[in-house]
Amino acid sequence: MSEDAASKPPRMPPPPREPELDECCGTGCDPCVFDVYDRRLERWRARCAAIREAHGLPPEEGPTC
Repeated sequence: MSEDAASKPPRMPPPPREPELDECCGTGCDPCVFDVYDRRLERWRARCAAIREAHGLPPEEGPTC
């Protein structure tokens, strides 16, 4: 890896798309589209944390997830 590449912050994956309010039918589905979104958001945050850790960055530094 070149010095230039090593000095660049790591690329983070794009966050999941938040559902629109009208995508929820309001009938109590299990899982609701917002439950699915919450699980995807948790996995995304975990991936971002793993990338930061792999690059030796503390949790509060680097691209914001």
